[in-house]
Amino acid sequence: MTAQEIKGEDYTIQYDSETQTVKFQGELALGGPKDYDPINSLLADVIDQDPTEMTLDLRELAFLNSSGISMLSKFVLGLRKKKGTQLVILGSNDMPWQGKSLKNLQKFLPSLKLEIE
Repeated sequence: MTAQEIKGEDYTIQYDSETQTVKFQGELALGGPKDYDPINSLLADVIDQDPTEMTLDLRELAFLNSSGISMLSKFVLGLRKKKGTQLVILGSNDMPWQGKSLKNLQKFLPSLKLEIE
């Protein structure tokens, strides 16, 4: 798997296999959990490669609805069983939703490296 991309009307999600980074851009407000399946599959595919470090770059994600936050939470929770991968989440103080929501993810995975600039 090299570069992979999921595009919607208001968002783009790109995976770069060289840096093991999944970059989220735009606004993610999909209808419900089923609508997030392609994103879930992408994240699962990356983890199945057993990277030593995986980065979720959310700095350009202006909005994530509750279904999206739930999807992200379940993904992070699932990583507790995956011992060899360090998860890094990059956030931005410019996106009001990120501060509180992303900090909550650390409760699910204490080893999570959260960098909010």
